[in-house]
This record gives sequence, C-alpha cells and structure tokens, in this order.
Amino acid sequence: MSQPDPKRWAALWFIALAQFMVIMDTSIIAVALPEIQQDLGFSQANLTWLLNGFLVAFGGLLLLGGRLSDLFGAKRIFTVGWVVLLEGSVLCALAGSPGVAVAGRAVQGVGSALIAPAALTLLMLLFSHDPKELTKALALYGAAAPAGGTAGVFLGGVITEWLSWPWVFWLYVPIALVALAAIPALMPSSPPQPGKLDVSGALAVTAGLALVVLGIVRAPAEGWGSTSTLLVLGGGLVLLAVFAAIQRTVKAPLMRLSIFRTPNLAGANLAQLLLGAAWVPMWYFLNLYLQQVLGYGAFASGAALLPMTVFIMIGMIGLAPRLINRFGPKPLIVAGPFVLAGGLVLLALVRPDGNFAVDVLWASIIAAGGQVLAFIPSLGMAISSARPQEGGLASGIVNTSYQVGSALGLAAMSALALSRGAGQLDDPVALTDGFSAGFLGAAGIATAGGLLAFITIRKPRSSESAPVEQASELATH
Repeated sequence: MSQPDPKRWAALWFIALAQFMVIMDTSIIAVALPEIQQDLGFSQANLTWLLNGFLVAFGGLLLLGGRLSDLFGAKRIFTVGWVVLLEGSVLCALAGSPGVAVAGRAVQGVGSALIAPAALTLLMLLFSHDPKELTKALALYGAAAPAGGTAGVFLGGVITEWLSWPWVFWLYVPIALVALAAIPALMPSSPPQPGKLDVSGALAVTAGLALVVLGIVRAPAEGWGSTSTLLVLGGGLVLLAVFAAIQRTVKAPLMRLSIFRTPNLAGANLAQLLLGAAWVPMWYFLNLYLQQVLGYGAFASGAALLPMTVFIMIGMIGLAPRLINRFGPKPLIVAGPFVLAGGLVLLALVRPDGNFAVDVLWASIIAAGGQVLAFIPSLGMAISSARPQEGGLASGIVNTSYQVGSALGLAAMSALALSRGAGQLDDPVALTDGFSAGFLGAAGIATAGGLLAFITIRKPRSSESAPVEQASELATH
C-alpha cells in the first residue's frame, strides 16, 4: 500500500468544487434566460443554444479531455481546463450579441470537458492507496454533480435579480483564480503516458452531435420532412457512424467500444442518458413557465425552485444511500424514472392562470424524487461495472452519456414545445400549451428510461454491487 498524500482531503474539496462548478454551469443560467433573451435579442428557438452550446462542447469533448489527461498529465490538463473555463466565462459576461454569448458558452464547455476527467484522474491518484478512502472520495465527488446542478438554478436567480445576468458568468472568475492558485500546492503530478491523440474521433463525435441537435432545433421551422432538416440530421448520424468506425480501427481510441460488453455498464449509461434527456427539459420549461406565464422575476423564480433544490440535496445525501443499501441499485434505477415521469405528467397540467402552490410545488418535488432515486445508483453502477483499470474511461463515458442526453432531450422537447405554441410570447395560453407538451414529452422519455432499465440491467451479484453500496456509505456517516 502506497503512502497517502497528507494534503489529499484538502485537494478533494477542490476536485469536488471543480465537479460542482462544471455541472452548475449547465443550470445556473436557466433563470437568467429570459433577461439574456431580451437584452441580446435571442429568438425563442435559438435560446436553447445557450444551454446546448455548452452541452454539445462538453459532452462531445469529454472523452478527448480524458485522453489528453492521460497523454499530458492530469494536473496540467486540470490547470488548462480552469484557464479555458475562465476565458469562456469572461467572453459570456462581455457578450453583446447572441453569437458571442453562444461562442462563450461553447468555450466554457471546452474548459469543463478538460476539467472533469482530469479531476477524476487526480482523485484516483490521491486515494488509490486505500480502497475504503477511495470509495468515500468518489461518493463526495459524485454528490457534487447533482448539488451543483440544483444549486445553480437558485443562485442564478439571486444573481440575476439583485445584480444582472452578466454576473452569472463573472462569478466564475474569482473561483477559477482561487482554483488556479491552489492547484500547484495541492494536486499531485502524474507522468505523461506515451500514445497518440484520436483527434479525428473527437472531431467526428462533436460535429455529429452538433448537427443532430441543430437539425432537431430547426425542424419545427423548417419542417421535419424538409430537405434541409433531413440533410442536417443525416449528416450528423453519418458523422456519429464515422466516429464508431474510427474507434474500431485506431490503436488508441477515445472510447473502446468493446467496453459496453461489460455487464450493466451499457444499461447504466442508458439510464443516465435518458435521465438527462428528461430532467434538463423539465427545469428549462419550468423556469420559462414561472417567468413568461406566471410573471415571476428572476429571484422569485429561483426562490420558487428552492424547495425542489433542498429536497434533492437532502435526498442525495440522506435518502438515496440508505435505499441503495437496503434494496440495491437496480430497483432504484428502475423506479426513479417512473417517479420522475409522474411529476412531469403533473407539471403538464399547468394553467395559464395558475399559481406556484397548486401547479408547481408538489409536482416539481415528485419529479425531483425520481432524480434522487435514480441518479446516484446509475452513476455508481456505470463506474463500478468496469474493470478497475478502466474506471477513468467508465467515468468519462457516463459523464458523456448524461450530457449528450441533456442536449438531445432539450433540443427535441424544445422543438415539440415550439410546435405547440411555446414561441408565442404574447399569448399565455399558447405558451402554456407548448410547455405542457414539453413536460409530457419529457415524461415519455423518463418512462422509456424506466422500462429500458428494467430490461437491460440485471441484478448484480453481491460482489458486484459492493462498490456502489460502499460509495454511498459516506453520506450516512
């Protein structure tokens, strides 16, 4: 057993902070979207690119970020990632047009795609001396993701209401500077590994994903059967097929495709993908409903989501680990999407003259309960199903699955909502009908997630489920 790093727990807080900030970046602007739309002149259809610009870059480049971390050292890539995230945040804060804002969000996504896999590699370096400490560290790291996602919604509302939307992005500047100052002293160095960089694979998967999302977003205006829509979607699918072919032929692929033959790894990743595809559209439409239909300001909208946020925080820390220990991961991964779907169906009943207590509060908490049940066990199963030496690859794949699902789900549900009236800003009835369609579509995705989890995930033997259960024990102590 190697000697433990005496600074490992202090370093872990910065690694968890990195995960918290990366995931918060996908949610913190949600409440600020209407003000950004008004100030910069975004159309209702193009507004989703403030989210998808980040998600496509982040999800598409996560595997490349992991490979760069192996080739050049995790500490170096972790540092570069914070610098890039800082630059993207400044670009967003200074944006005076939709194009610049979306470009800044894409740069933020690139930085986050470097930070996330490097952070996990650093965690493994710091805690590989003791399997028990490693599972505790992974639990804290995993809990930082949902915490960042839910906290970002409320924090975005506070900042937008009391300052202005650019401060949502200025917030990252001091945090990034503190992280950059702490990295040299706290983070361990790792020797670079020999090998080649699969640039072609990274370009193919990122470009393919971007084209698929673009095709779905444009489809309501262009027509689903139009030549332009079919060409864009077809081009994206071809590029994704090219990516798969590249992975089969190159010596050092971004993603070894045979890893999906590992029991439960594919099923757990599919569960994460569909969770993201249902969850992200939910809070996107919920924020728009609160502000554009009920007339809430940014702070009031963020405050309205605080009960859901608090419930998720408590549930992730206190409830989910106990349920995993009692029932195992599969029942929760199966039940969670159905609970999420139930909350989404209730949200689809929102009214143009509705109110928070009746139309939003309990439905949002029920939906959040589904996320509480399924997120941690599916994340833990996706990582623990792989061989120990492939833990970094498994983590990169599951992060990619969730982000790709988020981007595609948001694009598809936005297209559905716009086709049902969500673009008519001066008509509360049409807006509500559009948002209701988006909630129902997301409920369908969540239901499919529960059914597919039941089919694809087998109950692990006790020796296989131990890593998931051990990783949850920290939250109960």
